[in-house]
Amino acid sequence: MIRALSHELARRIVRVAIARVDLAGDSFRLALRPCALRAALVVLSETASIGMSIAREMSCRMSGEMPPVESACTVRPRIGRRVRGWLSIGMLTASTAFAVPSEFAAVTPDHAIALPQDSGAHAAFRTEWWYATGWLTTPDNRPLGFQITFFRSATGHDAADPSAFAPSQLIIAHAALSDPALGHLAHDQRIARQGFGLAYAKPANTDVKLDAWKMVRNADGRYDVTVDADGFSLHLMLTPTQAPLIQGERGYSRKGPRPEQASYYYSEPQLRVTGSVVRPAAAGGPSRGETAVTGMAWLDHEWSSTLLDADAVGWDWLGANLNDGSALMAFKVRGRDGRAVWAHAAFRQPDGEVTTFGADQVDFTPRRIWRSPRTDTSYPVSMTVKTGTLTWQLDPLMDDQELDSRQSTGAVYWEGAVRVKREGVQVGRAYLELTGYAKAVRLGKE
Repeated sequence: MIRALSHELARRIVRVAIARVDLAGDSFRLALRPCALRAALVVLSETASIGMSIAREMSCRMSGEMPPVESACTVRPRIGRRVRGWLSIGMLTASTAFAVPSEFAAVTPDHAIALPQDSGAHAAFRTEWWYATGWLTTPDNRPLGFQITFFRSATGHDAADPSAFAPSQLIIAHAALSDPALGHLAHDQRIARQGFGLAYAKPANTDVKLDAWKMVRNADGRYDVTVDADGFSLHLMLTPTQAPLIQGERGYSRKGPRPEQASYYYSEPQLRVTGSVVRPAAAGGPSRGETAVTGMAWLDHEWSSTLLDADAVGWDWLGANLNDGSALMAFKVRGRDGRAVWAHAAFRQPDGEVTTFGADQVDFTPRRIWRSPRTDTSYPVSMTVKTGTLTWQLDPLMDDQELDSRQSTGAVYWEGAVRVKREGVQVGRAYLELTGYAKAVRLGKE
């Protein structure tokens, strides 16, 4: 089999991983440099059928550092397609597997966000995401919810390493569609290391891609978003109707009691949505064609190197587009005892006036719990949120909006479309994110 390798593939494998090859008939065994199996599999997964065959041999016959597991024998040939759990986790911990971690840039209050240049990637920081959520309406007036998130994660790989295959940045993407007719969240995920034009997050302007998934900010400020996922698709254009909402102090947004526990953070609420979706078929039902949609969306862009306090287990977050054109962002970082490690909210009125609320003015109180039949995790899917003297009631479009991303980021969380009410009257639509209920989040901890 080794003789069938192209010269280019052989060069790639040798450069990344192989220390020795032992041939035995039609099979082979490889001795790898320490912890290099992950890198070899990533390279091989980009090389179609040959890569598929060799990756299977490597996974199932390897006698090196990594014990074989059942799921290791299923590596997909296209970069960005879903890889099995242990490979994904290996990629996410590549900073320890490949090189001595480098220093990451720090978030400080003396830097003010400047747009549009800060809409692009910030590779010097450990973690970054572009997060779009919203409500859609079909021509027959049926409501849908959507989420599209691109993550960039710096591995800490030595920047002096000249290898083009060095995994210095990972690109991860989640996509989800909430359709009450289906009754549960349809979702998909991708992960790949940045490189070769197949996966990237570019600086200076939002331009993120992972395989055929993309989010691009056009010169006129509109976002062109394309996701062709497993069982559904989203082709959307998000058009600004308001100025960006700079969170915190000129974009410096505290997430914990220590000044370094912070991110740079801005939002773009009240984005007008046009486009089309292909909804997943109900169990046993016919496939569905493309459907035109309109709606409103919310986009967050955030980057950091040290985000959470050591006592934090997760957060509750709300981004609400209100009917009168106002916008509300609120979050609570929860500690192990359920109390707030930190909290903050910002409310922008239709005339642009912004009111912010400190940690002692923001509260999320559960009103109803839903338990996942798949993970047995309990989520407070109905909430009462208080921001100063303002009280908001949140109720989900449907209960089952749990997203299992253990094949990419390792997290299980609830990400769902919710209706916003005040005194029993619906005043807007929003997205609610609930993390750390299944397992404590490790994102950006020291």
